[in-house]
Amino acid sequence: MTKPIIQVLNIVKKYHRGAEELLVLNGLNLSIEEGEFVALMGPSGSGKTTLLNLIAGIDRPTSGHIYVGEEDISAMNESELAEWRSRHIGFIFQTYNLIPVLTAFENVELPLLLTPLGKAERRKHVEIALYIVGLADRISHYPNQLSGGQEQRVAIARAIVTDPTLLIADEPTGDLDAKSADEVLVLLERLNLEFKKTIVMVTHDPKAAARARRLVRLEKGILIEDNHSNGIVSPGLADEIDASVTSAESE
Repeated sequence: MTKPIIQVLNIVKKYHRGAEELLVLNGLNLSIEEGEFVALMGPSGSGKTTLLNLIAGIDRPTSGHIYVGEEDISAMNESELAEWRSRHIGFIFQTYNLIPVLTAFENVELPLLLTPLGKAERRKHVEIALYIVGLADRISHYPNQLSGGQEQRVAIARAIVTDPTLLIADEPTGDLDAKSADEVLVLLERLNLEFKKTIVMVTHDPKAAARARRLVRLEKGILIEDNHSNGIVSPGLADEIDASVTSAESE
């Protein structure tokens, strides 16, 4: 049996507000297999966003351990976490977080500037990522020239361009109309099923959660529901990028 890609072991997370201690996660345990698409749900204050941030290495637990692959990220210092995130995490935010003065190409390229890839290699990776999200024809457009749904797809292209270990999505459809939200969810499904990307998504929307293959529900810092649905996973995004780059180089 393969080892889970994510292991959350007896995690406790407390915050302090003045003299008051707030217990957000209370001894939580969770394992996520490689290639799963997991939706985290729960009422406001349930701890779902805190859990997402801990898995992404944005925050650190008060006690307990979080393993991603073989690495105990809960034991890393801030500089180690920053370097780890750049290699392993692709972020998809509710508000897109695109830089207005940069084109779609330049926004997607940003994570690659921290890698040793040369200019030509970066361009190939950006073009592939934008092609995957269906925006190859918007490569030179600025965010204000795009619809909300297109902006979020650019943000998804930025998240996948480094071929990260995990895609971390925080309310990715929260600012979108129904049609655009559906397009983004179809894209996330495709990244999971076709490209074998492991996705952990926080959402309040039952329709968005229904697109995931597993629903984890939290309440008051405790896991109260964990439902699986089985799916078929196919070849990974790394293989797609390698094949596309090889094809481009031979032309």
